[in-house]
This record gives sequence, C-alpha cells and structure tokens, in this order.
Amino acid sequence: MSVVTPVLDVSDLSFAYGEKTAVENISFRLLPGRITALIGESGSGKSTIAKAIIRLLPPNAHVLQGTLSLNGQSLLNVRLRELNKIRGRQIGFIPQDPSSSLDPRIPVGRQIEEILQLHTSLGRYERRERVLHLLERVGFPEPERCFSKFPHEFSGGMKQRILIAIAVALAPPLIIADEPTSALDVTVQKQILDLLGRLREENGSSLLMITHDLALARDRADDVIVMQGGRIAEQNTTRLLFENPQSPYTRKLLADSPAFHPRLASTLPSDRTETPAIEVSDLTISHNSDRHGSKPTVRNISFSVQPGTTHGIIGESGSGKTTLLRCLMGLIPPLAGSVLIQGDDIFSGHGKKRPASFRKMQLVYQNPWSSLDPRQTVRRIIEEPLRNHFRKDAAWRLARIHELLERVHLPQSILAQHPSEISGGQCQRVALARALAAEPDILVLDEFVSALDVTVQARILDLLVELQKELRLTFVFVSHDLAVVRQIADTISVIRRGTQEEYGPTEEIFEQPASPYTRTLLQAIPGQKHLGT
Repeated sequence: MSVVTPVLDVSDLSFAYGEKTAVENISFRLLPGRITALIGESGSGKSTIAKAIIRLLPPNAHVLQGTLSLNGQSLLNVRLRELNKIRGRQIGFIPQDPSSSLDPRIPVGRQIEEILQLHTSLGRYERRERVLHLLERVGFPEPERCFSKFPHEFSGGMKQRILIAIAVALAPPLIIADEPTSALDVTVQKQILDLLGRLREENGSSLLMITHDLALARDRADDVIVMQGGRIAEQNTTRLLFENPQSPYTRKLLADSPAFHPRLASTLPSDRTETPAIEVSDLTISHNSDRHGSKPTVRNISFSVQPGTTHGIIGESGSGKTTLLRCLMGLIPPLAGSVLIQGDDIFSGHGKKRPASFRKMQLVYQNPWSSLDPRQTVRRIIEEPLRNHFRKDAAWRLARIHELLERVHLPQSILAQHPSEISGGQCQRVALARALAAEPDILVLDEFVSALDVTVQARILDLLVELQKELRLTFVFVSHDLAVVRQIADTISVIRRGTQEEYGPTEEIFEQPASPYTRTLLQAIPGQKHLGT
C-alpha cells in the first residue's frame, strides 16, 4: 500500500508576535486534491497560519517551535530568493478583499501577466494569449476587452475572478483562499466557489479555505479544522465533524450559525389597523438629482412595515438596495411615488417638521470602523446626537450615555476608548447606542452583521430582538445573507435590478417563492447540502 505524501504538512507549529503567542501546537495535513476548511472567529489564528505558509508575517513574528513543509520541502528555512520561486508557482494565494488587492493604476490583464513574467520564459505575445485564456476560464465572456480595463470597472465578483486567475495561472499544487467570498452576494458567492472548485479539479490542486462561514465549509470542504484562541479545538472530516462535533466550542459555533439555527419567533402583531411605521408607494428613484430626463435606478417599489416589526430587503449588489435606503432616509428625493413615515410624507414637510421626522429614523452602517470617528472616544461618539437633538445639561447627557451602554450591554469602562481599541462586535454596539441616543422609532440597519463572526453575530441579533421588544422599534434590515434575514425579518422585499420581484411574509417567501429569481437566491444559500449526498 503506497503512502500519499501530503501537499502541506504542519507539525507542532507555534508562532509568536513579539512576546505574545499567536498560534500554539498546530498540526494538520492537507492531502492532494482535498479541500480543507480552516474556520474560527477573528483572532483565532486562521490568517496567521495562512501568512506563515507563504511567509508574509510581520517582522516581529517568529517561530517558537514546529515544522511547516510543502511537498516535503521546509518552508520555514527557505531563503527569500527560493521563496519567491515558490510563491505563485507552488502556492497560489487568493486574498479576502479584491478591491484593496488589485493595483488601481494597472489594467487587470497586466496584473495577471506579471506572475507569468516572473515565473516563466514565455514571450510577451505568449503571455498575453495565456492571460486571455485565463480570463476566459474564470468566466469573462470578452477577454480581449477585459484585458485593458482597470479594476474599478469591474464588480466585486469580477475582481475576485481576476484574483483567482492570478492564483491558478501556474496550476500550483496548493491554493490558499482567505475568506474568498465573505463580501459577495449568495449567487456570486456560489459562482466563485463553483469556479474555484472546477479549476482545482482541472489542475489537481489542494485548497486551504479560510472562512468563518460554517455553512460554506460544510458544503465545500472535505476536512474541517476549528480554531479557537490560537489552538485547534477540533479537526475531522466534514461529515464526522458536523454530524458529531466533539468540542464544546464547535457545538457553540454550530448553534450560533443562522444556517443551522431555528428561526426566531415572529414579532408580527395581529393588529394591522395601526398606521404603518413605513409606507412606500410606487417609489421611483434616480441617482441624478435632475428630475427631468433621469434614468430610474429604482422603479415602482411598494411595501408597508408595521410598527414593532422587521422588514428585510434582499438583493444582489447593484440591485438598488442602497439607493432605496438613501431615499428612505430623505437623502434622495423620488422621481415619483411617496415615502410615509408614521403617516407623514417626508418629502412634503417644511420648516421644523422635516428634521423632527428624520430623527424618528436612524441609520446604522455596515462598517463601524468607517462610520465611527477614529479620533473620538466612545463617550463623544454617543454624546454627539444627544447634543444635536436635546437641550440638556452635561449631567443629563452622561446619565443618558450610561443608560444607553447598559441597554446595548457594554461596560462603562469603554467610554474612554477609541474605536480602534475595541472589537468589531463592540463597535457595532457603540454604533447602535449612538443611533438609539436620538430616541428613534425606526432603525435602518445596512448589512449590520455581515462583517462579524458567527458567535458575535448571534449575540448582536439577540440584542436587536431584545431592543425591539423593549422599545417597540421598527427595523429595516438590509443584508445579502439570506439565512440571517430569515432569522430576524417578519416581511421581505426581494429587489432585482431596481424592481421588486417579491414582497410578503418571510416564511411564505422562503417556503413558496413565486419569482424564479427568488428561487435562484434561495438555492444559492450555503448550508443546504446534505452530507450524505
């Protein structure tokens, strides 16, 4: 019986950043042609392991013990000149954020060509032909036209395809994909993963997939490694790990995952005679402020949201979700139709009435680090809307800040800290406290939990349900994560290319979708694959 040599062999590996140990006693093997998923929360050591493999750790990182080898060759003691030959030729790397990973000044064809120029003796014409072939393989219908375009001319999914083309250009035996689809819509995510799987099979490569999405790992991986606090909490084949998890931490991750968690109880009230919190009628919007001759980006949208309920808005990038939100917030006037907030048309108010109506509805952004001023402390961030909306003294504001912190379950010790000094989950709670400071009746949540790990995400969703019950808040919840939307929304609008494909109760749409597009979205949700198939 022949012994299969692992493509990647990690044994008792420990790394430290300065004096702080980042990963400890890590051991695993990646066999030829297999997909191994490395899952865990932020800070668990996933990215440290990936960067250690390609030797891109910061200067203060050093090996404490252990070995790391690729096809029997040690990667820890390789000189830089030899390492540069390994990167690209033997290891392909797909980074997480395509927008920051591609050079905005260089056409994408030239960026793909660079790896061929570094690692092959092909001439310029041959390199160009190879790049065009790669662009075609990763799904570009007109590779000649795409060759000379710049990254900003492509969508997020297309840019991710370009990074995949770079990673597979030399058919390396190992491909490392670091959260390759975390910011993508479910249909684009499925296309990217299908593409990556197909290219991996064609090249015979092994894939190390780093992700915090357990449903994706269950659908795509042969083996799973669960990381916790720099250590391996559990590793096994995908089937055995998901059917019979041994680690309490793994069981907690599975319990917190929206894909495997039962839907929360609906808060939809039985009394439908109340004035709707939001009523949108035949709304047509254009990005262009000139109302004459403008091309609509959102057309004929209508939906109603009852007080104390959650309305989900789902759709792919470019579908018009953000344009719709900006109109709801009063930032873009409609070309036609109306937006009623608690019975008042927000675009017909005058004088002092409009600011008062806008205070009733507050927006919480997707990325807390970009929406919170990094120069301000948490206290100043939460205090700002109190200064803007209420004529009260400093003592009242401080008492109110303490009350808001308690409501979002944050300690008072956090007040002196800046956003960069706290975690992503804490930042989102601060953003939520800031929005609640204005005493709104409606919160608009734009991809509110999309950047959070599954356990942090679960805690934030629990907090939203708690706040909704206590304060009878109305939520508009925008997300590309359909599993999360199903957990929290009472009603849903499905938006495609600026039009409303479907609108109705959440369970009705998930169980009996009327639109082919909705069915396509639902079929693309990861976590539906049965391990026995």
